[in-house]
Parts: sequence; structure tokens; C-alpha cells
Amino acid sequence: MLPLFLCRFVPGRRIAERLSMSLGHEKLVAWQRADDLFIAIHGVSRGFPSDERFGLSAQIRRAAYSVPANIVEGMARRSPADRLRFLNIAEASLAEVSYCVHASFRLGYVTRETHDAIQSSVRQAGAPLVGLMRSMKRLPTRE
Repeated sequence: MLPLFLCRFVPGRRIAERLSMSLGHEKLVAWQRADDLFIAIHGVSRGFPSDERFGLSAQIRRAAYSVPANIVEGMARRSPADRLRFLNIAEASLAEVSYCVHASFRLGYVTRETHDAIQSSVRQAGAPLVGLMRSMKRLPTRE
């Protein structure tokens, strides 16, 4: 349900209903796990050296943020093809997170234990994302 102050500015009930329905991404396991991964990455990257603030630290955060953000944007699209395009971007960003974690480990910014835990979280976020993408591919392409 939209807050009352938002409904006053939305002309017509259908638009208000569509806005409140667009939050359906929160029920998706893929989004929940990607959101958790972003929060974990954000915390871990705080421990990177200060000279990485605009380098690897910023890049890993951007990539991790991109995963849940693209799931949200994709699920807000009407056509299955559009949804699939954004879910593909989310999957690619997840692969980038995996590489950034690998590089962070090789550079000595994270321990083996942290590396393994985050890589496990990457796989756990990727599995339902791939399932969601498969379900989008089975939908008819017409709107």
C-alpha cells in the first residue's frame, strides 16, 4: 500500500496500484540474496587500504550494488524480453563481484575465509537468479 502523501500526487488509482505492485522484487529469493551480498561486500570493502578507495573498493561496491538494482529494474519492466535483459546484466555484475573478490584475496585485502564465504554468497545469489532467468525465457515474447 502506498503512503497517503504519495497517492495524492498520483493521478488515477491504476497508477497507484502499479507503483505498489512494483515492489514485488522484495519477495524474490534472487533479490534478497543479492541485497545481502551487497551489504556484506560494502562492509568487507571498508577494510581495504585507503589508496583503494577509488579503485577496487569502489568497483566491487558498484558491481555488488548493480546486482540487486538490476533485478529491481528488470522486474519493473513489462515485457519478458526487457526483464531478461536486466537480469542478464545482474548476472554479469555478479560475475564481476566474483572476480573482484578473487583479486582482493590475491592482493591480500581479504583472508581466505572471507574470500570463500563471499564466493559462497555469490553462488547462492546466482542460483535463484539463473532460475528466474530461465523462467523468463519460457514466457511468451508478446506483451
